[in-house]
Order: sequence, then structure tokens, then C-alpha cells
Amino acid sequence: MIYGNIEGIRKSVLIEMEQLYELEFEPDEFLPEVLMDKLAQYSELFNREVMVYLSRYGEVIEITVGSLESVPLSAKRMRRNPNRLSGIRCIHTHPGGNPELSTVDEQALRMMKFDAMCAIGVKEGKPTGVCTGFLGDMVHKQFEIVRLGPVKPNRIPQMLWMEEIEQAEQRVQAAGQMQDNEPGKERALLVTVDSEESVEELAGLADTAGAMVIERVLQKRMKPDGATYIGSGKAEELALVCQAQEIDVVIVDDELTGAQVRNLEEILGVRVIDRTTLILDIFAQRAQSKEGKLQVELAQMRYRLPRLIGLGTVLSRLGGGIGTRGPGETQLEADRRRIRRRIVELERDLKEVSRQRNVRRSRRQKGEQTVVALVGYTNTGKSTLLNTLSGSEVLAEDKLFATLDPVTRRVQMPDNSQILLVDTVGFIRKLPHDLVEAFKSTLEEAMYADLLLIVSDASSAQYHEQRKVVGEVLAELGASDKPVLEVLNKTDRASAEAVQVPGAIRISAATGAGLDELKRAILKKVDNLRHKVRLLIPYSKGGLLSMVHDQGQILSQEYDEQGTRIECVLDAALYQRLAKQLAPDQIELI
Repeated sequence: MIYGNIEGIRKSVLIEMEQLYELEFEPDEFLPEVLMDKLAQYSELFNREVMVYLSRYGEVIEITVGSLESVPLSAKRMRRNPNRLSGIRCIHTHPGGNPELSTVDEQALRMMKFDAMCAIGVKEGKPTGVCTGFLGDMVHKQFEIVRLGPVKPNRIPQMLWMEEIEQAEQRVQAAGQMQDNEPGKERALLVTVDSEESVEELAGLADTAGAMVIERVLQKRMKPDGATYIGSGKAEELALVCQAQEIDVVIVDDELTGAQVRNLEEILGVRVIDRTTLILDIFAQRAQSKEGKLQVELAQMRYRLPRLIGLGTVLSRLGGGIGTRGPGETQLEADRRRIRRRIVELERDLKEVSRQRNVRRSRRQKGEQTVVALVGYTNTGKSTLLNTLSGSEVLAEDKLFATLDPVTRRVQMPDNSQILLVDTVGFIRKLPHDLVEAFKSTLEEAMYADLLLIVSDASSAQYHEQRKVVGEVLAELGASDKPVLEVLNKTDRASAEAVQVPGAIRISAATGAGLDELKRAILKKVDNLRHKVRLLIPYSKGGLLSMVHDQGQILSQEYDEQGTRIECVLDAALYQRLAKQLAPDQIELI
């Protein structure tokens, strides 16, 4: 049988092609000349790619018409062991004469662990050249591609390329043994319709969550499919990959609807989670404080509520009429009521924790303590910077979201004064809205800080995208107008063409480079932010007096006929607010 795009091909030609199944080739012959010539003739006749799957025993396993992009990869290439090659080499034609391997060819080679991916350039019915790819060493959890060729059709090094298959087999086995040394980890397949950078970040999240990334799939689409995110054809192709690679979980690089999750799980046959679920799982692992655990559970409950579909299709029916009534509806509604009740309880508990945090914050303000908050993209080195400046030992790992709960430490400054340095949770692209809402009480540390240190990774190629995300999250929190100091960290890893930002302080928290300059810059910023003033607040403006007591530091206070006279220290924002509401003779800088 001939598979793929056979529309418009005469039946007699298809019968003739099927005779290729009866041919037997020498096991030590990589690409038999007679097979190459036949494929070239058919490719020219159809003006389409023609593929043959050839076993190590010289048998033709399958013949397919169409490109790798348009024809699902066959189930006949299943392996006995996911840590070995498939035992099949994919030989296909490239109409137009170019024998070079395409990106799709390389992706299929990695995904299916073919013995080899061989492309034959075809022009005017004749082979023009042959190029072959083999799996190389594992680099950054992905196999490199060893390209050989292109060579002339009559100069194929048959034995050499067969030996290359053996070497590829050894490399795959070695990589499999390294993965087997990580027991208990789920085998994950990553899927995105975004970009290589996005799937790379998703791989970092999966690693932080404890998964072992086996495959990465980038499906280029104008927009995600409403039913299956990647389209039913691609989903069916990935179902074969999940079976071949013994995948435990598929992780999708976007937020999915309940219907999309259900549809994908039915097609793929494995558990499917989205980016939001993955981030929530990481937060659940990292939360140590009572507040952090409450916040994570609240975010999880808010996320699950609209996606609750019950145990199977029976419990998910909510319509009216014959066939839709019964215990399933009652159970589903009971589950929803239980989640709503738990959400109310969590919100109440978090309000109490937030009240206690406000009391502590008020004490800091009254004690004339300057608060500087570290904010920025996840894994930019904020916790390492906190440890280096304060001498503490807060958990700092080269992983996304290594720090979740906010940590406050005292830092000695060059003029012998002290500041309070607060480490906050890192930001990330596509940060779930429910997570931002749940963590607002924690992120308020950034809102009420005197100064924000926006820490960025100077060695990251995605600096501009990451910095944009930080700005968007700060705006959502209402902290976009806070005084900031830009800090470029990891300069010890940065190249000569690294990011250049005017006014930014370049440091390396790991080596200590630039930290003295950073402290001086913080002092200069703080001095410009705080003002010692005399105020005369009329009795008719008692609200301003309350504002000063809540947000400023009172040095002295007395009453006379005109109003309340106060000497105090104010930050720049509060000073500007009072200056707009008091007469010039009622506010004076000291």
C-alpha cells in the first residue's frame, strides 16, 4: 500500500510502486542505487516528495508520497526501546534539486530517532546529490545533528554511513543512560506555537518542576486551534511520538481551556497540562511560608473552578432535558460549591496575613527604615545579590522561581547607615493572572518600597523581552511610577556585545564585581527620594495629617491656632502630593 498524498496518481503507477516492497537490498548498503533512481523517477513524475522507510535488514517498510510537513509520520517506525534508534532510516526526495536537509527533516530525525535522515535532490528525473543526517551528542537536552554531504549520487560512502549509524546508536544509548540516572522524573514532551525562545523557557520550567524533557515540538501556526491547540493532524502525529518515546506528560506553552485539555488527552493518550498548571505546580513545591502556601492554593482553586468538568462526560453534563439530569449534575455542582467555599476561606485568611504585613510595614516606616525591593525576571540573580549584599544564605539556585516567599535582610551601606533589602518573587512571560491576583499581598512589598532595583540578566539574549515583561507586571501592580535603579547582573557571563542600558549599574552578584558602585548608587537615589520638611497642616485638612502619620516619619509635632506643626521625613511621592494641597508657606524643606 502507498501512503500519503496519492490524489491524482494513476492506479497502475501505484501498483508499480508497490513492487518496491518486494525488493531486498544488502544490509550493509546504506542507499541502494536502484532504489535512489526509482525514487527520483517517481518524484519527478508526481512533482512531490517520495519517502521510503528502509530497515537495517534492507527491507522496504513503507512508501509514502508527500512532504514530512504534510504527511503524518507512520506508526511503523515504533521502537522497542526509547533509548535506542528506531532501526529505520528515512530516505526521501527533494524536488527542485536541493539535497540539503531542511529544519523539518532535522526535527523529524530528533523526534523519531531514525537511524538516519537521507535527502535526495531530484531534477529532471535524476538524482543531483545526497545529504544525510545522524543524531549526534546531547547538548542542552537536545541531540545535535551530524550532517554528511551533499555527495554525488555515484559517490555515496555506503559502509562509512552504515558505520555512522552504529556511532549514533552509541550516542543515543549514552544519553538514555544519563536520563535513566534521574529516577522518578516524568518524561515530558513540550509543545508550543510561539518560538524557539519560548519553548526553551518552557523547558526550564519543566526542569524546575522535576520533569525530564524528552522532546520539544514547535508547531508554526497563525493562531492556536480552538479544539486541540495544535490541530487534530499534528495531535495524531504526536500521539505516535508519545507512544514511541514513552511520554508521561505533554506540556503546552499556553493556557488551555478545559475542552482543549480533554480533546488532547483523548488523542494523545497521556496527561496534558498547560503552562499555567506547570507554574502553579512549581509554586506549590517552592512555597514554604504559611502565606505562600495560602496564595498558591488560592491561585490553584481560581484556575480549576472554570475548568471543573467532573469525572468523565457523565459528571460534566449541565444541560436540561432528557438524558442530562441525574446524580452527575449534583456531584459537579457540589464540587464547584466546595471550591467556591474554599476560595472564600483562603481570601479571608490572606486578608489577615496582609493586615499583619501592613502593621510590620508601618513600623518600618515609623522607624525611618529605607526599604529597597529587588524585582525582575525570574532567574536573573536577585537572591544571589541579596545574599552577597547582606551576608545571608537565602536559597539561590540556577532555576526558574528558585525563590518564592519574600525575604527581607538588613544591608550595611558605605555611610554606616542601613537599608532593608527585600527579595520578591520573579516575573515571567505569560504570568497567570490568577497568580498575580493571589500574590498581590506579597508583591505589595514592591509597591510600598522606597526604591526598586530592577535586576536583569546582562548575558541573556532575551533581555529586551524580559525587561518588557517586568514593566508590564509592575504596571499591573500599580508600581510603575516608583523610583527605580536599573541593575545589569551576570556581567561575568556577558559577551563584549552585551546589553548596554544608559544609567544602569553593571554588576556580578556571583563574583562581587560592581557592588560598591551599586551601593553608592542606592545611597544617591535614596538621598534624592527623602526630604526633611516642616509642615503646617490646617485643622480643616485632617486627612493630610493622617496621611503623614501613616506614610511619613514624624520627628516632632505641636499644635497652635493655625493648625498642626510637624517636622518629618517624607519620600518624594508623598512630598509632591502634599505640596499640591498645601500653600507655599505651609510646607518648607529643612
